[in-house]
Amino acid sequence: MNDLAIETAGLVKTFGGTVAVDGVDLAIARGGVHAVLGPNGAGKTTVMRMLATLTRPDAGTAVVLGRDVIADSKEVRRRVSLTGQFASLDEDLTGRDNLRLIGRLFGYSGRGRATAPRSCSMRSR
Repeated sequence: MNDLAIETAGLVKTFGGTVAVDGVDLAIARGGVHAVLGPNGAGKTTVMRMLATLTRPDAGTAVVLGRDVIADSKEVRRRVSLTGQFASLDEDLTGRDNLRLIGRLFGYSGRGRATAPRSCSMRSR
């Protein structure tokens, strides 16, 4: 089994005549915390959107947790989550209601929710 969480080869994305990502090669191991750093306009968000299957690459390959982002995009979306710099929560809703809303957006029906815990707590590591 491949121990890489993310592997890309020659990843390219253009928008009109602008090359946003030009041949990105990555090999990121599983089990760690990693950062994508660079100046504004470097293509960081575009790479992340391609890895999360939100934007289709123009060229190259990308594999996330052993799944190709093009051929197996549905399974990639089941295995990963992406959040931006700002959380998109409705401050007028409870935490549980925000989770229900997000679940509905992803097509979860709510079956099995009776077995879900009624409360959660945060712990220090």
